[in-house]
Amino acid sequence: TMKGAPYNTDNPPIYHVDMEDGVLGKANNNCTIVINKDIKDPKQIDHVIEHEKIHIDQMKRGDLDYDDNNVYWKGKKYSRASMEEGNKNLPWEKEAYNKTKK
Repeated sequence: TMKGAPYNTDNPPIYHVDMEDGVLGKANNNCTIVINKDIKDPKQIDHVIEHEKIHIDQMKRGDLDYDDNNVYWKGKKYSRASMEEGNKNLPWEKEAYNKTKK
């Protein structure tokens, strides 16, 4: 389990919350997952969870981290202001998309 996470990170807590349009889900660095509450299709929910669990794994491995200003991937800093978050070409997204079925 992740440092300081009070629960089993292989089965992260999942919360359905208000999110901005176009944002499906997010993996938090406290090992929780939030999903856009407007997603109603169970298949899509499962897919979002599967994708976000890979980001949790990346954080557990120490490859991925972030703060309000930057995303850190394998020691390299990416400015959040100058990136399109969730873009499939970002290295941490590439891995997550490659490891999920669709």
